[in-house]
Amino acid sequence: MRFKLSSGKEIPVEMHKARMVQKVFLVPAKERAEAMKGAGYNTFLLKTKDIFLDMLTDSGVNAMSDHQMAGFIDTDDAYAGSRTFYEFADAVQDVLGYKYVMNVHQGRAAEHLLAKTFIKNGDVVATNYHFTTTRVHIDLMSGGPACLELYTDDALKTDSQVLFKGNMSPDRLKDTIKKYGKEKMAYVRMEASTNLIGGQPFSMANYKEITKIAKDLGILTVLDGSLICENAYMIKEREKGYENKTVAEIVKELCSLVDIYYMSGRKNTCCRGGCIATNNKELFDRISPWLPAYEGFYTYGGMSQREVGMMAVGMREMTDPEVAGCSVEQVRYFVGRLKDEGIPVVTPPGALGCHIDARKFAPHIPKEGYIAGAVTAALYIASGIRAMERGTVSMERNPDGSEAYADVELTRIAVPRRVYTMSQLEYAVDRVAWLHKNRELIGGLTWKEEPPVLRFFVGKLDPINDWGTKLAAAFKKDFGDKI
Repeated sequence: MRFKLSSGKEIPVEMHKARMVQKVFLVPAKERAEAMKGAGYNTFLLKTKDIFLDMLTDSGVNAMSDHQMAGFIDTDDAYAGSRTFYEFADAVQDVLGYKYVMNVHQGRAAEHLLAKTFIKNGDVVATNYHFTTTRVHIDLMSGGPACLELYTDDALKTDSQVLFKGNMSPDRLKDTIKKYGKEKMAYVRMEASTNLIGGQPFSMANYKEITKIAKDLGILTVLDGSLICENAYMIKEREKGYENKTVAEIVKELCSLVDIYYMSGRKNTCCRGGCIATNNKELFDRISPWLPAYEGFYTYGGMSQREVGMMAVGMREMTDPEVAGCSVEQVRYFVGRLKDEGIPVVTPPGALGCHIDARKFAPHIPKEGYIAGAVTAALYIASGIRAMERGTVSMERNPDGSEAYADVELTRIAVPRRVYTMSQLEYAVDRVAWLHKNRELIGGLTWKEEPPVLRFFVGKLDPINDWGTKLAAAFKKDFGDKI
């Protein structure tokens, strides 16, 4: 929640108290440089013993509530027909409004089942923007590049006042349907909120227009609701006509407008797992035969029942504005503080985390040097903060093997829900500012080990001219040996 101080300044105030803590450590810069080298300049491959603030992602690393922990204990562990599953199904119907639901072990499992069920060779999928695993599943089933991003003209402008950069272009959607024919449109997918361009939301007005275009032509509509509550929270804040509606009401309205809903539970429900839900039994029956083959039996779907129990509680809690807005408000504060320091960040602030525009942060690095990957690695060396590259390293190569350069090069500093304090955010601001002043020390990267798919997870790179060692030496000169 955002509180106004007597000075007039507004700050996010945590509407919870910490009753259990996990100790963290900060190793010296020299050791951080060595750890980064050992990880192949890929923050995914760092070990947590070398990390101070783990801001790689908001997925699966959120704090859970006391009621969720109680849900962990109060479960029915039956393999089939578990009471806990039906409690989860009741929560889905109450919160999202769907009659039919199946669990999956996480969001990409839902993407896999949807792609396998609804995409044929040569089909395409229209989306407001792709997510990494989403695109891979779509392309694998279609037999070629098939994930079509129909974003608006404002979507890729990192410094902007446009409130809904996650919108899909209605004109581009109409042109795409005309080009491919409705028979080749497997489905139209909207992502709430758009992960790879800064956690940007879409508006309800745009969402209604897009879903109407598709439904009028009999094209399937799909919502990735992994961040639905943040999107709803920002609709409430930013869209005329929704200021007096609750987050819960907006969420239910969003869900009512699409044929199929899926989500990763690792985000809004704050625990491991996921689900697919619908009110269309025919669609549900087309998907469900594949569930036991790839995930598990119908009443657990690849999750443990303890996770299902926690997700049921998390489903009911996620529309509480103090839960839906906790990360949004911290991100807003974080972005504001970095802007105060002259750091180029994605605006308006969105969901997920603070996104540094790496191209503007380090303009001397050529695109061939994997700009966002370099800035993300440099941030770890300068701070012990593990962030995530969301740029060209996160892309797949073109079919001919050439590099597919990203639309934007972002270093995402995620803000997990109810995990980090204001002082830790202030520390992050200071270290980003120091790195910006010393940005000329950051060099490019080149591939050392490159997997054929989803290379950002386990690929390894080398720094050009060993710049990581030089950056650590500069840090030691300013701050000493201990940090």
